[in-house]
Amino acid sequence: RVQPVESGGGSVQDGGSLRLSCVPSGLTQAYTYMAWFRQSPGKEREGVAGFYTGSGGIKLQYADSVKDRFTISRDGDDNTMSLQMTGLKPEDTAMYYCATGWKYRTTWADNWSSPDEFSYWGRGTQVTVSS
Repeated sequence: RVQPVESGGGSVQDGGSLRLSCVPSGLTQAYTYMAWFRQSPGKEREGVAGFYTGSGGIKLQYADSVKDRFTISRDGDDNTMSLQMTGLKPEDTAMYYCATGWKYRTTWADNWSSPDEFSYWGRGTQVTVSS
């Protein structure tokens, strides 16, 4: 069974930076689709950034709210996926989750931010940004 494990969360001041990491434990081959989501109390889980690699090369997706501040990347050959977050704002405060196991029910470009399209989820890492 694939079990993503997140790390790197913490508390920072407005404008600070954090780097989250996700290791998809149990994945026996390089992943094709992975994404970061976040959820704060009382809100729905939302897609933050998505990573796809395939015959067409690497495709990255970002939510409008984090574009130009967050960067998703794969580190080395060990399947670790990172989310570099800069210019953090109080509204970025949330539990951040790593997801993989794309269900292949729909197109990546249109639905990468839909939680229902992923099978495997980590337990999350908390990010808190104070003003």
